Amino acid sequence: MKKLVAYITTSFPNNDFTVDLAYSLKNSGVDTLELGIPFSDPVADGPTIEKANLKALENGFKLEDLFEISSKIGKDIDTLWMGYANPFYHYGLEEFLKKAKEYNIAGTIIPDLPFEMAQKYSDLYEKYSRVNITFVAPTTAKDRIKMLVENSQKFIYMVAYAGITGSGKSEDLSQIIKNIREYTNTPLYIGFGVDENTCKEKSKDVDGVIVGSAFVKHLLDDSLSDSEKIKKISNLASEIKNKINE
Repeated sequence: MKKLVAYITTSFPNNDFTVDLAYSLKNSGVDTLELGIPFSDPVADGPTIEKANLKALENGFKLEDLFEISSKIGKDIDTLWMGYANPFYHYGLEEFLKKAKEYNIAGTIIPDLPFEMAQKYSDLYEKYSRVNITFVAPTTAKDRIKMLVENSQKFIYMVAYAGITGSGKSEDLSQIIKNIREYTNTPLYIGFGVDENTCKEKSKDVDGVIVGSAFVKHLLDDSLSDSEKIKKISNLASEIKNKINE
């Protein structure tokens, strides 16, 4: 069965809401949750996630919120922390990984941490038995793919096109998928521009999809109550999970 990874903005609008949404998503077929750490300059995020990030920061988001939510959901939900390198550096990566272990968080996704830099921290990840997710883009050269993926863990985050999240642009990825499969059996998940309309096509030949902006846009919809937001996002998750497994 193909997997569904859901990205949500941590603590937006508040911690209790995030916890309720996380459990509802799990019950709707989400296999892994990405808790997005709000940051003021998210380089790989489209306007939807960027807007939610900024609103969360305006609401006073602190890393303590991330840890509080994680302490409540980590025992039941397969969770990754998704954030930019700055907060991890600032707080200290080892401190983050200690907390991840304490709250049973599987690891991190850090889009602006270059592979060579990430390698320097591999001993730390090993020390705490956590994973850091590898990214591969359609523009990645074949000899570099080998280096990127041969030690990858959990899943490989394949960027559906070389740009920012939430755009539905399509492209032929069959060759790059073939190149990745040559060097690893790590599951391959596709992200960027995946929603209920594109998920079936995008999930072809891969093991799962990563969905963010399609969920987060409902978090930003002020016409909905909190419970309506949870219901809408959960129904969407269920629809996507069904479509990719038809």
